Amino acid sequence: MKTLRALLKTMRPQQWTKNVIVFAALVFDVKLLDLALAARTAAGFVLFCLISGVVYTINDLVDLEKDRHHPRKQHRPLPSGQLNAGTATAVAVVLGAGSLGAGFALDAGFGAYLTGYLVLQLAYSFVLKNVVLIDTMAIAAGFVLRVAAGSPLVGSAISPWLYLCTVLLALFLALSKRRGELIALGEDAGQHRPILLQYNVPLLDQLIGMVTSSIILAYGLYTFAGLNMPSDYKAMLTIPFVIYGLFRYLYLIHMRQCTLAPDEVLLSDRPMQVDLLLWGLSWVIILYV
Repeated sequence: MKTLRALLKTMRPQQWTKNVIVFAALVFDVKLLDLALAARTAAGFVLFCLISGVVYTINDLVDLEKDRHHPRKQHRPLPSGQLNAGTATAVAVVLGAGSLGAGFALDAGFGAYLTGYLVLQLAYSFVLKNVVLIDTMAIAAGFVLRVAAGSPLVGSAISPWLYLCTVLLALFLALSKRRGELIALGEDAGQHRPILLQYNVPLLDQLIGMVTSSIILAYGLYTFAGLNMPSDYKAMLTIPFVIYGLFRYLYLIHMRQCTLAPDEVLLSDRPMQVDLLLWGLSWVIILYV
């Protein structure tokens, strides 16, 4: 039982919220009320969660020695010794193969995207996370593959503007995460994640500022130029929620000195949660009511 709990913790279910964007095609193609398509997308979401868990497990295996000296990561099951490396490796292989097989059984196109996502994440774990700037772009590419994977499940195309918004938002989160790591780890940052030696706070702040402006512009264009957008431009009413969410996050990292990962901020900051809920409800009302 302890091993099972340790495995589940290693797979980081709290970060599976990132896979919710698989539902983007279903929601924005106005097919949310189609129960058959909703069930297919839900199955795709589960498979992405399993593959994500496999990726996190492999990443912990790759960084095992470094994590043993990390102030927070040393308490994870693998570096702390709660989980055997051999057991984790076997589970990752079996679960990864089973998830990919189930993905192709669900839909060939979806299976291809799921495989591409796994390959990208493996490349990130072994190589790309050590290449400056490419590391954050690889993270963004992972989010794009999640969005794209939902398209074949519902038989619809996704607006290019939505892809652009996804890339920019993922870059914003990746750069913010690097900034938080750099501040939290201080002088020891390079020992725990070598790529952090290639960044500094002023550079990251400048990049985050550029991406923030681009998100607002791209999202604004998506609300009236994207596929299936209402002809009365009511979708533009959701723009303030996006602006507030970005501003709130910047406020937390600059004024509250928050160094938590973006997913941890979302799970702990009530104003962000309320803003995200209102943004989602606004879209449901605009598209479906």
